Amino acid sequence: MKYRKTDYGTIILHWLLVGAFGVAFFSGMRIATETPERLWINLFDAVLPRESVWVIHMQAALVLVAVALAYAVYLVRSGLTRRVKLDGMRFRGLFGRVEARLGAINVLLCWVFFIAMSLLMASGAALYFGILAGYDAATLHWYSTWVILAFAALHILTHFKIGGLSQLFRIFRPAHLPPPSKQLDAVELLAMLAEQSAAPARHVAPGNGLPTEPGFPLNGDLRKPRGAQSSITPAGTSAQGSGSRRRYPTLQANPLVVAAAVAITGTSFILAADRLAVDQLEIHRIDGADAPTLDGDTSDRAWRAAIPFFVTTNGGGNFEGRGETRIEVRAVHDGTWAYFLFIWEDPTRSLKHFPLLKESGGWRILNNGLESGDESDFHEDKFSVLLTTADLTLAGDRTFHASPHPIPGAPATTTGRGLHYSTAGYVDVWEWRATSGSTGWMDDAHFGPPLEPTPMQAHHIVPYKGGFAPDPGAANYVDNFAIEADVTGGARFVAPLRLPKDVAATTAAMGRVDLDPSHGDEDGSRWFMTEAESIPYSAADDARIPIGATIPGVIIAGEFVGDRADVRCMARWASGRWALEVARRLDTGSEYDVPIKTGVFMRVAAFDHSQIRHTRHVRPIRLEVEK
Repeated sequence: MKYRKTDYGTIILHWLLVGAFGVAFFSGMRIATETPERLWINLFDAVLPRESVWVIHMQAALVLVAVALAYAVYLVRSGLTRRVKLDGMRFRGLFGRVEARLGAINVLLCWVFFIAMSLLMASGAALYFGILAGYDAATLHWYSTWVILAFAALHILTHFKIGGLSQLFRIFRPAHLPPPSKQLDAVELLAMLAEQSAAPARHVAPGNGLPTEPGFPLNGDLRKPRGAQSSITPAGTSAQGSGSRRRYPTLQANPLVVAAAVAITGTSFILAADRLAVDQLEIHRIDGADAPTLDGDTSDRAWRAAIPFFVTTNGGGNFEGRGETRIEVRAVHDGTWAYFLFIWEDPTRSLKHFPLLKESGGWRILNNGLESGDESDFHEDKFSVLLTTADLTLAGDRTFHASPHPIPGAPATTTGRGLHYSTAGYVDVWEWRATSGSTGWMDDAHFGPPLEPTPMQAHHIVPYKGGFAPDPGAANYVDNFAIEADVTGGARFVAPLRLPKDVAATTAAMGRVDLDPSHGDEDGSRWFMTEAESIPYSAADDARIPIGATIPGVIIAGEFVGDRADVRCMARWASGRWALEVARRLDTGSEYDVPIKTGVFMRVAAFDHSQIRHTRHVRPIRLEVEK
C-alpha cells in the first residue's frame, strides 16, 4: 500500500496553527466566562487554564498571525496556490462526480476558514487596541471562533470522504516539496528565437516533417549520433556547448524559509507597534486658582483646556444589553491635587440599591442576585478607577484571577466568576457609587493578597472577596438591612435596620417610584435615608407603614474618615451621560494608595445598575504628569 504524504512545509504550518488556535480557544473560553450569559462555560472549569490567561491568549493570537502570514507566503512561493484556487472549474466541480465535488467542497471550506480567521484576528486586534472595541467586535470575535471549530470538523470529514484514513494521516507523513512548474520567461523566449534565427537553415524531409541536417536521423530514433552536435540549444545556454554558464541566473530560496522570515518580520513589527502606541493620558499643570469645582459641571475652564482621552470599554452588564460604553477622561493637577473628569454613556440614572418593598408577609429586599453578590437589577450605577505602578499590558492576570475556585483552600466564588487579588503589592482602586457618592466621597479601596475568609464567608453566607478590601477607615453608608447568620443552618434576610420617620417625605424624596430596572430615576431624586430622617426598626413603627410601600436600601450616617476618605468627588447625570469629577492628592502617603505620577497606569470601568458586571478595556492608560 502506498502511503499518501504532504510536503513538510504544510505539515509544520498546519500543526503550528492547530496548537496556537487550541491555546487561544481554551484561554479565550476562560476569558469569556466573564460575560454574564456565558457562565455555562464553567462546566469545563477543570480543563480551562487559570494562570496567566490573558498573556497566553495574546501570545497564541500572535502565533496565529505569524502562521497566517507564513502560510500566505508559502502558498505563493511554493506554487501551491492551486490547492485553494477558487475558480470556475471548482464551482463546476460542485455538480460533477463525487471526487470533483468533494474537492470543490474542501476548497470552499478553506475559504470559509480564511474569512473566519481573518475576522477573528481583526476583531481581536480591535478589542486589544481599543479600535471599535465594543459589543460588535466582541460578538464577531465570539462567532468567528465557533465557525472555525465547525470548519475543523467538516474539514476532517471531507478529507476522510476523499481518501479515508490514508488521506487523513498524510498530514503526519512529510515529503519534499515538489518543484513548481517553470514559468516561461519572455527574455529567455526572445533569446531562444534569436539563436534559432541565426542558426543554418534546415531542410525538411518530405513526408515526415523533420528537419534534415547532418547527424539528424530520419528513422524516428531521436538519439544523436556520436559526434553530432545540435544547433538548437536549451534556453539560457550558449550555442557553444552544454558546459556554458546560464545567462540569467536566479536565486532559489526555500519557500518555508522565506515564509518564516516574513512571519517573523511581521510579528516583530506588531510587537514594536504595541510597545510604541501607548495609550496616554496627559495631566497638565494648572494654577491652584484654576482648580475645577467638584459639582458635576463640566464647564470649568480647566476641563476645557485639558486634552481628552477616549476609551471604549465592553464586557459589562446591562447598558441596554450591549454591555459597552465609551469613556472620556480629562485630568489636570495643581502640584498638590490631581483632578479627573470622567464622562461615560449610561442610558439610565440608576440609584436604587436593594430597595425594600413591604408585602403582606413582611419586607422583601428587591433583588435578583443579592445572595450570590451578583445583582444586576436593583443596584446603583457605579464607576471604578484602578491605579498600578506595574507596567502591565494585561493587568487581568495580576489583579483578577478567573475560575469559580481560583484560590486553593479559600471559599469558592458564589458568582461563578473569579476573584480580585494581587500578590505583587497593592493596587489602588477607587469606587464611586451613584447613591452614596452624592455625599461627596469616592470609596478608596485596594486589591491586595488574598484575605482570610470570615466565618460567614467560609460558610457561603456572604460572598468571599479575595483580596479586595476598603482602605483603613470608615465610610458614611451602610445597607439598610442585615443578614442574620447561622453557620449551621444558613442565613435569612431580616427586617430593615431603620424605618422612615415620615413615610410621605421619604417617598417624595425618592421621586416617582418605578421598580422596572431598565427605567432610570428622576433628576433630583435620591434613594437613601439619613439617620436624622429615620428611626431604628420596631414592630410598632412598622405597623404604621402601609403594604406596598417602598423605602431606600441605603442609610447615610457619619463621615468618611481615614485612608478610605482620600478621594473626593461629585457627579451629575444628564442626557444619557454621567459626568464625574474627582480629586485626590498626588501622593497621600498611604501604603494602600499609588502616587499619581508619570509612569503610573490607569484602568477605568463603568457599572450600569450592576453590582460586579463592569465594563473593561485591555490596554492600560499611561499617566504623563506635567511638572
